[in-house]
Amino acid sequence: MRAREGLPSLRSDRLLLEAMRSSIAGSEKDAFRVVHFSIQSNHLHLIVEADDQRALSRGMQGLSIRMVRAAHRALGHGGTVFADRYHAHQLKTPRETRAALLYVLQNWAKHGPGGEYDPRSSALWFDGWARPPPASAAAPMVARGRTWLVRIGWKHHGLLRPGERPAPRLSRAVPA
Repeated sequence: MRAREGLPSLRSDRLLLEAMRSSIAGSEKDAFRVVHFSIQSNHLHLIVEADDQRALSRGMQGLSIRMVRAAHRALGHGGTVFADRYHAHQLKTPRETRAALLYVLQNWAKHGPGGEYDPRSSALWFDGWARPPPASAAAPMVARGRTWLVRIGWKHHGLLRPGERPAPRLSRAVPA
């Protein structure tokens, strides 16, 4: 999901960052859930699970509405927050799912100096690191994955390494 031009960085404005995080945390429903995310300066990456196309559409609509309302509160004014609709792609293979997890959780390394674990993502609650991050006292903001691909399947291609960077050129097979 890409933010419109003219907004402060989603990563650096503390109120806006917390608004985005709280919206993601409140998105878990039986048929739709955000299982991983990363907040970049002008866009968000999400990995979600949905029972079907209708659940995906309604879940994303509800999440977008919560994010816009939270952004309005954080910014102190209304107006457009997102430039356009979300772009979705269904992950189909374990290798593609691993690439998507790496892309989402380590996307900051692609845009800057990076590091081991992105503090503006769900990296601290991800259980697929080769070397786990320090324990977080905060409750997880994401739902636990329920599908085989997100829980187990991708691990057949190796756990993610802290500091590992996404491939320089990744196809549009990654949800935005």
